[in-house]
Amino acid sequence: MKGALKVVNRLLFYLLVAFVVVYSVFPFYWAVISSFKPSDALFSPDPSFLPLPFTLDHYKNVFPQANFGRNLLNSLVVAGGATLLSLVLGVLSAYALGRLPFPPKNAVLYLVLAMTMFPQIAVLGGLFLLLRGLGLFNTHLGLILSYLLFTLPFTVWVLVGYFKGLPRELEEAAYVDGATPLQTLLKVMLPLTGPGLVTTGLLAFIAAWNEYLFALTFTVGDSVKTVPPAIASFGGATPFEIPWGSIMAASVVVTVPLVVLVLVFQQRIVAGLTAGAVKG
Repeated sequence: MKGALKVVNRLLFYLLVAFVVVYSVFPFYWAVISSFKPSDALFSPDPSFLPLPFTLDHYKNVFPQANFGRNLLNSLVVAGGATLLSLVLGVLSAYALGRLPFPPKNAVLYLVLAMTMFPQIAVLGGLFLLLRGLGLFNTHLGLILSYLLFTLPFTVWVLVGYFKGLPRELEEAAYVDGATPLQTLLKVMLPLTGPGLVTTGLLAFIAAWNEYLFALTFTVGDSVKTVPPAIASFGGATPFEIPWGSIMAASVVVTVPLVVLVLVFQQRIVAGLTAGAVKG
């Protein structure tokens, strides 16, 4: 009886895993096969789960549309700049909140967490006025600074838990040798935070890469526009046509690099998230 119950439980577990995998992967799989189908086959009453007939026309049409290559470069500059700035500020802030003794640090930490709970639309108007007043509207720097609104709190929150999990003896030994807190951070603690930095950096990069609302509101034209609003602005042969094939092809182009990054750094991501969950 127990053996049969164990088999049933294992079968249910595998069915649940299979459901989660299919539910997560199928939308991307459908986008991939749709990007290789002719436009008339996308709306066939008998849909095929294979890219038949096969065509590369949608990929050939992607880059001429709306300067898509320039949009990719803009996304790379903005997402990379926001990630780098978030890591620099996040490391300094997280080290102070996680290792240095000062009374209000818990209040500051909860304030950082509260910042992640505000929807983007709630701060959109004020941020627009601020960027326009500073002359940063429709600039890469303006987008980078606006993205810090959601990348920096996340970075700080994850790295605080990671710093709390590091051995205090290393820090104390550095102080005995006469190191300052900044020297201790840069020469002792920072080399040990590789998994944490990779985790937070990659997740912050993905969030900035996929951001749509700020990129749509704070940019005009293709000089600074990033990939998400560029894809949304794709036009068809007529004003009433939505070029789903080109949209799917562009979505695959911008998603595949993220998938590759996650697969390459998956071990460091898991290690960073696990270490960040350690209670200090």
